[in-house]
Amino acid sequence: MDVKEVNRRTIAQFRAGGDIEGMQRDRLILLTTTGRSTGARYTTPLMFHRDGDRLLIVASNVGAPKHPDWYSNLRKDPHVTVEVGRESYPALATPLRGDDRARTWAMLKTTYPFFAEHELGTSRVIPVVALTRM
Repeated sequence: MDVKEVNRRTIAQFRAGGDIEGMQRDRLILLTTTGRSTGARYTTPLMFHRDGDRLLIVASNVGAPKHPDWYSNLRKDPHVTVEVGRESYPALATPLRGDDRARTWAMLKTTYPFFAEHELGTSRVIPVVALTRM
């Protein structure tokens, strides 16, 4: 499977406003980060969970040993763009810490059991990131 091609197709389908092959539109955002080395803008489709005024995303990378590129990018520059539904807006990406992360991670693993499987596949702590509209 060519992940870049799947992402390109998903982004195009999302922006066209129709069905998204193999995904639930109401659980999907497009996150645009700035490349930590290149300075280029990169857009990644991601599942999200709404938590009050913030959106939560998980850098599980399907249990891979390293963080996904989008997470490494937002660690360098937390100013991102979020596309959700028909809206697009600037947001601040903040990795959760301490008790907030622990409680939120436990809830996410209960709500979406595949995250617990991802956790079993890696020795790294899987980041949970809050996206807050600016």
